[in-house]
Amino acid sequence: MSNTAAPLEVIAASLRRERERVGLSLSELAKRAGIAKSTLSQLESAGGNPSVETLWALGVALDVPFSRLVDPPAPRVRVIRAGEGPAIYSEKARYTATLLASCPPGARRDIYTLSLEPGAARESEPHMPGTVEHMVVSTGRVLAGPQSDPVELGPGDYLLYPGDLPHTAQALEAGSVVVLVMEHI
Repeated sequence: MSNTAAPLEVIAASLRRERERVGLSLSELAKRAGIAKSTLSQLESAGGNPSVETLWALGVALDVPFSRLVDPPAPRVRVIRAGEGPAIYSEKARYTATLLASCPPGARRDIYTLSLEPGAARESEPHMPGTVEHMVVSTGRVLAGPQSDPVELGPGDYLLYPGDLPHTAQALEAGSVVVLVMEHI
């Protein structure tokens, strides 16, 4: 699958906008997100190669959905073909998150397609308080849900779990694809 990476310019502008909106210095945001100030500075300059883990940590530190950091403004009608869209890759697992739709003003949900390959699990830190995740497996098999009690899922299976607790996603078969809806309550 040949995904288009989320443009670094979009991520850089989003990070600067959100950091300035909450009035944090580079140093303070980096500290809250648990990343190096030099890494944040590089990201805000449209450099580097941010991982899912880094962007999630920054989203939590800024109290914004992950999508607000990677999604450019969208037209009213939008088609994202399979294998396209702003994709972010994990540094710890064979896991790619492609944002399909971010929450518009007044709504609190984002929609992703996840491509997972067997290997290390994608262990996620808790998201913003009140976050709930809905997962539907399209193809393959995955082990997903709360880290303390993951569930094996196959094609067509649906799972609801709290995204504000540590959670996991791991492919049990090659080519596993999942649709994930995140609600930010």
